[in-house]
Amino acid sequence: MTRSGNAVITPGQRVADYTARFGRFLDDDVAPLEEELARQDVGSAWQPRLDEAGRMHPLVWEARREVQRRAGKAGLYAPHTSAEVGGGGFSRVEMHHVEEFVYRRAGLGLGLAGLAWTEGPNPAVEHCSPQAREQYLDPLIAGEITVAFANTEPDVGSDVLAMSTHARPDGSDWILNGHKAWITNAHFADVLQVVAVTEPGAGTRSLSMFLVDADAPGVRRGSDIPTMLGDGLTGELEFTDVRIPAENVVGEIGDGFGLAMMWINWRRLCRGGMCAGWGNWLLERSLRYARDRRSGGRPIGELQAVQHLLANMDADIYQARSTSLVAQAELDEMGPFAMPLHRDAPRLISLVKVINDEAFFRVADNAVQVRGATGLLQGSPEEKLFRVARNLRIPAGTVEIQRNAIARGLLRARAEEPR
Repeated sequence: MTRSGNAVITPGQRVADYTARFGRFLDDDVAPLEEELARQDVGSAWQPRLDEAGRMHPLVWEARREVQRRAGKAGLYAPHTSAEVGGGGFSRVEMHHVEEFVYRRAGLGLGLAGLAWTEGPNPAVEHCSPQAREQYLDPLIAGEITVAFANTEPDVGSDVLAMSTHARPDGSDWILNGHKAWITNAHFADVLQVVAVTEPGAGTRSLSMFLVDADAPGVRRGSDIPTMLGDGLTGELEFTDVRIPAENVVGEIGDGFGLAMMWINWRRLCRGGMCAGWGNWLLERSLRYARDRRSGGRPIGELQAVQHLLANMDADIYQARSTSLVAQAELDEMGPFAMPLHRDAPRLISLVKVINDEAFFRVADNAVQVRGATGLLQGSPEEKLFRVARNLRIPAGTVEIQRNAIARGLLRARAEEPR
């Protein structure tokens, strides 16, 4: 059994049991749904046809939703959610192994929807009130509804304290006004997890987080934003005098910055298992292709140039995966989503994100290169994941922002050392 400090980094029996159940779920539940989706001729989960508004075709969306509901009923959907609110209570190391299995085994198929992503429950929403837990959190954990995290604005990305969306008190309620953009699941979410200014000029205490019914008066789902992912899931949200009851405040007024960072850090840490899983999936595909594709009468895998591409893929996957497991083992001991966050945690979280973002981009690039011209085919798994890999270097904080956080952590630690 491998340890980092005092923390175990290898999967235990709980992970083994979960992945065995998830594997059966993919075979018994997801495979028939994928066959049915293929018969409907509306695209696939990873290459959906879009409707007239540029959004994911409703039949593809519904197929994903059916997988989520079935995964929820099977107790597979939210292992990352704490046991106190009805989730699996898995640690971040355990979740790395779960995410790695799911992404490697499901590839780009519908099975990815069986494990909660940004449209499912997250660590920040667990801080909701008892009333909101019954109305929103429990159904999210069960896969019965979906959520959209509304933080970014048309002109505000990483600098979250510069946002203009705001909420003012009105009796015990809050009145929300503003405009959010680049929001995943904006078109389909049942509930919106909105970050807004409640006390201008109060620094990190200036923001608060609210749960907003997506169909509440004053909420408008805006235009689709056609990104390089081509999935029809990214859009805008507008809020005009939206009334929010007090019980829909997440945490306390002024907690918004910390809660937003909790959500963002969760997504950063999920890079480890996702990139390892997809990276190995691409490597396996590349190895098969190198064995079967012939040039000059012999497999291209016998060519040193191709061997180096494969070796570089393996090295990048191994390096990034090792970083993820060691860092998340340390974070599990600190509390990866504590408020306030341990002072050494931001550096570790940023290391996981930047190393995985950049390593996976190289892996995807080499996977395209191994296939030559066929790797350039629009809609092929390699071409799709190349676009995904390029996308990853921006959401949840750019790779440049991660380097800033790493450097701050190093400089602070050095300043605190005795001279």
